[in-house]
Amino acid sequence: MSHRAWSAVAVLLLAAALVVAGWWYQTQHAAAQSAASALTVNVTSGSDRGPGTLREALFVAATAHAPARIVLQVPEVSVETPLPPVVAAHGVAIVGQGTVIDAHALGGGPVLDVAAPHASIEGLTVRGCTGSAVLLRSRQFRLLSTTIERCDVAVDVAANAGDVLLEHDRFSGDRIGVRFAAATPDTSVVGNRFEGESDAGIWAVRSDAEARGTPVLVRDNRFDRDHTGVVAGNVAVQIEHNEFLRSQDAAVHLVGAGANVRNNHVSGGAAMGIIAENANGAVIENNELDGLPAYGIMVRGSGNTLVRGNRIYNCGYGLAFVLGNAGSPSTAVSNTVIEPRFNGIDVIGDSPILRRNQIVRPHALALNVQDYRPPDGRTVRGEPFLEDNSFGGAPSRLAESHR
Repeated sequence: MSHRAWSAVAVLLLAAALVVAGWWYQTQHAAAQSAASALTVNVTSGSDRGPGTLREALFVAATAHAPARIVLQVPEVSVETPLPPVVAAHGVAIVGQGTVIDAHALGGGPVLDVAAPHASIEGLTVRGCTGSAVLLRSRQFRLLSTTIERCDVAVDVAANAGDVLLEHDRFSGDRIGVRFAAATPDTSVVGNRFEGESDAGIWAVRSDAEARGTPVLVRDNRFDRDHTGVVAGNVAVQIEHNEFLRSQDAAVHLVGAGANVRNNHVSGGAAMGIIAENANGAVIENNELDGLPAYGIMVRGSGNTLVRGNRIYNCGYGLAFVLGNAGSPSTAVSNTVIEPRFNGIDVIGDSPILRRNQIVRPHALALNVQDYRPPDGRTVRGEPFLEDNSFGGAPSRLAESHR
């Protein structure tokens, strides 16, 4: 290569380096300016109102021309009257450092009404609210390392919210831990603990099925002693890798369309594991269920539901299919039921497809098929399609219509 060509290459490389250096300087300078212009407001009073209170900090943040950071430097804040909404236009972070917000004197309404985008709450404890601890009606929200106790609804997510992350939080003794009014795009509930929620840990229910979009991800959470761990109805929800312990009614209750339940562990409780009721197109796959007094999985009044690869042991019963949609049958494939105290699979007035399932050492029947006779005298036949199932020589009982 000639000397002139080498010189041209060197000039081009130098120009590129100058462009990169200029971009880096502008980026760092903008970040430094943003950090320098960010507003920090310290909460130094635990009173309901007055200088240094959380109320005053929210007013200051609402008028800030830069991102605001509210730092609570007191051990407890008493909220007796409604706080102003969180409306900081440039975003706001509320940092608790272990601060407890006592809301028992507030009455109804949310404690923190988050209407600002780019908002976050970290390190708080909110306790004793008769309404919602956090009402979320904006996008790009983070709730981190926060505890919410004895509230009606811990986090109430409105239909217009999106890009939400709830991570490493604890919800205890509430009526509902997290409530979704609709499928919330780009939303994850990850690594949280739900303890003793009297209705449900997570409630994601709407009256009508919506067009299926990006599901709410519910992953790696622990549900302990809740009435029901997750209730999902007509809201797209992906429930995976969670642990459900000692649920009072069911670990997961699916209604309508939109939910997938995969790779969860359900142990103990007072009734059933996973219920799909009037569900359409649900997927219940690769879950492990043990120690339940009733059914591991029940599919009732549903169609086109797939139950695949689940492992059920030491339960009262294994699987149940009841009064399903004969025109759109559900399918159970490659499930294993070990030593149920009663029947392995019950089919009552339904026509599911049963393939390659294994029932090992049932104490009663491996397969129990019954017709259903309602008071009007008509018969809803129980007639499953059976293929390559293994019942280990245990007895089965077919419906009278098949005898």
